Amino acid sequence: MRSTKRQAAVLLATLMGALACGPSDGAARPAERLSAQAGAPGIGDADFPLDGNGGYDVSHYALKLGYTPAGRRLDGVATIQATAKQSLTRFNLDLKGFKVSEVSVDGAAATFSRAGHELTVAPAAPLRQGSAFTVKVAYAGVPQPVVDSSNLGRYGFIPTPDGAFVACEPNGARTWFPGNDHPADKATFDFEITVPKGVTALANGELTGKPRTSGGKTTFTWREAHPMTTYLATATVGKFRLRQGTTPGGIRNLAAVDPKFAGSLDKLYKLSAEITDHWGTVFGRYPFSSTGGVVDDFSAGYALENQTKPLYGGFEPGADIIAHELAHQWFGNSLSIKRWKDLWLNEGFATYAEWLWAEHKGTGTADASFKSFYERPANDSIWAYPPGRARPDDLFNESVYSRGAMTLHALRGAIGDETFFELLKTWTSEHQYGSVTTEQFVALAERMSGKQLDALFDAWLFQPKRPTL
Repeated sequence: MRSTKRQAAVLLATLMGALACGPSDGAARPAERLSAQAGAPGIGDADFPLDGNGGYDVSHYALKLGYTPAGRRLDGVATIQATAKQSLTRFNLDLKGFKVSEVSVDGAAATFSRAGHELTVAPAAPLRQGSAFTVKVAYAGVPQPVVDSSNLGRYGFIPTPDGAFVACEPNGARTWFPGNDHPADKATFDFEITVPKGVTALANGELTGKPRTSGGKTTFTWREAHPMTTYLATATVGKFRLRQGTTPGGIRNLAAVDPKFAGSLDKLYKLSAEITDHWGTVFGRYPFSSTGGVVDDFSAGYALENQTKPLYGGFEPGADIIAHELAHQWFGNSLSIKRWKDLWLNEGFATYAEWLWAEHKGTGTADASFKSFYERPANDSIWAYPPGRARPDDLFNESVYSRGAMTLHALRGAIGDETFFELLKTWTSEHQYGSVTTEQFVALAERMSGKQLDALFDAWLFQPKRPTL
């Protein structure tokens, strides 16, 4: 029902856009007025047809936020720099809830409307294809996290007694800022977050200056200068114990824990440093400027690989989970999927990293982990779900993780350790900060190994049965 209403709204917006291209649009030449149109309501992911938006590409978000935990109110101004991929009379931003008070494009007031989770913006004059433009949106209200009844649980901007737990995969960024909410559109971020004095605001990247306190409030400014998908953005707020420094390899390291988990601060700090440095020798140079982790007192039941600051929801993470989330900094964060169906490229790789960490520490082997899963009976659910095609109604199925990892171990056995580990480094270096597909990984594996691997990948990724060894 929600999709039907949105599609009707998009049709109406398109018709209105066509009518708007009339003689009064003096800023555009006649040919441009005729060709300008509305951007598509989705970015083109068939499994999530209304996630993200078409017609433009975002390069930077500057988010100015004020949040009061006691009232759960968020006041925001989002300034978005983007480039038009087509001539546009209007375009959409993803935003769930809030009251939007003002929208401008390149400093000129723009008209806007709401339909479902879409904020439709009509600039004062059409945007030309290839032109850079800046959108500014002022909004306020109480954030409403996404509650999914399948296997996703509760995610997005989640208010807590002392702040907020912010974990947005797959499409929860819209619960706290307007944007192009799909991993195919990556951008850099600046955050300016003002909270009551005594409360800490943690975001991606690094602090750009010392926190400023005035009038009983403190402002934190963070910058993530490397491209990032919207679902990895965070603005987690609360009372935290902090430890800061650098890893032995020289990477800035920040660990933050809720006072309830104060005893785990040093462990989180040291393990994050050790694991980050080790993955740099296995996967290639660490792609970002800082590492670390955050433990909040919110029982989410999951962790999320927020870029530079993995977030652990209500538990003290062990080395295996930290190894998993930090491996995502390469697989999922630096290399991001173009479509959700390829999620195994994130989760299968991070799960295999857990096996590699055990191998590194001498507590197990990847081969033993592989065999323990392979021993499951032929009617086990893991074999019925081919992980190479993640399902939109069951994205985070165990198969995407474990059978995805098994695919990599089968590949390792087929091409040998030397080629396999060189493949991992080549994969991360050739596509650093970019977007990737399964087809690209298969092609690279075949090129580097000199072997035809179609049958291997088909059996492990796409067939609904246990592969034959």
